Amino acid sequence: MNLNIFVALTGIAVLLQAGVLLAMYVAMRKSSDRMELLVAEVKAKLLPTVEQAQAMLTDIRPRLQVIAANLEETSNVVRGQVERSEAAVDDLVDRARLQVIRADELLTRTMDRVEQTSEMVHKTVISPVRQLAGLLQGITVGLEFLFGGRVRRDGNRNERQAVPQDEMFI
Repeated sequence: MNLNIFVALTGIAVLLQAGVLLAMYVAMRKSSDRMELLVAEVKAKLLPTVEQAQAMLTDIRPRLQVIAANLEETSNVVRGQVERSEAAVDDLVDRARLQVIRADELLTRTMDRVEQTSEMVHKTVISPVRQLAGLLQGITVGLEFLFGGRVRRDGNRNERQAVPQDEMFI
């Protein structure tokens, strides 16, 4: 009898297990059907969009390549222009610097020559004239002293003229 109960319980367990497996199979089948419907719906909606994107990319690709080539060429042209402009500006700055140096040297030489000329005029003209004027002043004073102060420049006699000391040494 134990054996019959054991066999009966084992049979019930196997039937119960078969029921669970059948329920799992049905649930999996429903999920699989739902997944297939979802995949079909995604394919129906997504594939045209992907195909449109691919077509658009295929259509745009040559244009993008042309744009990239144009940008590269423009960049090269601008770089060349900047390099030439930089060289021209550097040359202009160098020339301007050289002209400033030349102008400074010319001005320095001119100022030196003006100073030399001023010194030469002072030595050759002004100094001798002052010496001659001092000598004549001294002779005039000496003559006035010898003649006793009777003769004045304006012709009046007997009036002695005072000679300022500053006029004697000019």
